Amino acid sequence: MKEISTDRAPAAIGPYSQAIDIGDKIITSGIIPVVPATGEIMGNDAKTQAKQAFENLAALLEDAGSGIDRVVKTTVFIKDMNDFAAINEVYAQFFTKPYPARSCVEVARLPKDVLIEIEAIAEKK
Repeated sequence: MKEISTDRAPAAIGPYSQAIDIGDKIITSGIIPVVPATGEIMGNDAKTQAKQAFENLAALLEDAGSGIDRVVKTTVFIKDMNDFAAINEVYAQFFTKPYPARSCVEVARLPKDVLIEIEAIAEKK
């Protein structure tokens, strides 16, 4: 087991790793729509925040020796299920068939009061 850390994705804001390499897979922590260079939250709508979160996820996976195209499972946490369609629209820009398995749940609150958080499991290249 090896810790993955990159400055191209938001830094951990607690006692956890951005991702863990377990040999043939990368398991990420929850990724939120923070701009890594500034620490600021990107936008205030679901589409803008989703795009930043997925860009952060892609960068983390790339630096971990994987890629967004290698994702086999995602869990998406959203603040409002009414944003489901907007988030799906952005999701479809990052993933292609065969799509990863996915869970999507509405939650009461997310870190930094963002609208979306995503975690993933990906195969290594």
